[in-house]
Amino acid sequence: MQLTVAITGASGAIFGGQLLRALEGDDRVERIHFVASENSLRVLAEELGISGRTDLIHKLLGADPRKTIQHPDANIGASIASGSHPSGGMIILPCSMGTLAAIANGLGNTLIARAADVTLKERRPLILCVRETPFNRIHLRNMALAAEAGAVIFPVIPTFYNHPTDSTEMARQFVYRVLAHIGLSQPGAYVWKHDE
Repeated sequence: MQLTVAITGASGAIFGGQLLRALEGDDRVERIHFVASENSLRVLAEELGISGRTDLIHKLLGADPRKTIQHPDANIGASIASGSHPSGGMIILPCSMGTLAAIANGLGNTLIARAADVTLKERRPLILCVRETPFNRIHLRNMALAAEAGAVIFPVIPTFYNHPTDSTEMARQFVYRVLAHIGLSQPGAYVWKHDE
């Protein structure tokens, strides 16, 4: 399986980093195409202390990537911008309201928006992990438009019933839920067994 992963300028960079780590360690995934929006770079610096685009994947993983390659968001001619490129789907985590708006309205003005548009038109899974609160009517309309086009709106709402020990574990368990949604269940994922 090949997947596209994007990080945008919404708060929650830790979630995107945990997603890349989980996919790097999953033998069912042979290639991850990664795109970081321009606005995500500021969030990465503020939230994770990661600066610059150079060696960004290494900084997020804490190691050299084995199967993740990075594309500039301005490169609308990248392989993932074409429907003929094989892909198992796309996950945007976190997904800003600006990125959501571009996708919901078919703008295709960046590689992230174009790759998402291609994912929709090819009827592949597109998971938008939106991160904003509260939602205004524009946000809600855009989520409805994207969902009607085939996207899954998967808000960044971590769980607490599993008693996470820290924010990293909270982010990891959320990522595991996202991956289970596209058929990539992860070892170590918390499963609710209240009645057992």
